[in-house]
Amino acid sequence: MTGTYEHSIDAKGRLFIPAKLREELGVTFYLAMGIDTCLAIYPQSTWDKFTEKFASLPMTQSKVMRPLFANAVKCELDSQGRIVIPQKLRKYAKLEKDAVILGVNDRAEIWSAQLWYQDEEEMTPEKMAACMSELGF
Repeated sequence: MTGTYEHSIDAKGRLFIPAKLREELGVTFYLAMGIDTCLAIYPQSTWDKFTEKFASLPMTQSKVMRPLFANAVKCELDSQGRIVIPQKLRKYAKLEKDAVILGVNDRAEIWSAQLWYQDEEEMTPEKMAACMSELGF
């Protein structure tokens, strides 16, 4: 998944998912806490990989993943292409009205517009080069 999309969250916590991302996410997908102060949207196939990996972890390590699964929600789009983001997840990602949806390879992320643009401003060509080098490019 790729791209950056700006949308607003309405008073009922609904967010429009762009058509391009809807195609890649499929009919059923999962919304969960992200690694940063954001939410992650996983297509069914990626979510299935998580659950398989989780099931194979020793109990001591699986405890760390509990919040991911406990707060995740299975999503289906309404007739207007929107999902409902539960209040607890909106609070976690500091989502209020303006949101940015990013395509991030095998998932999408939902960010508070303010947090995303603040984070994006900190990216410099030097930081990008260091990231690419770290990945072996």
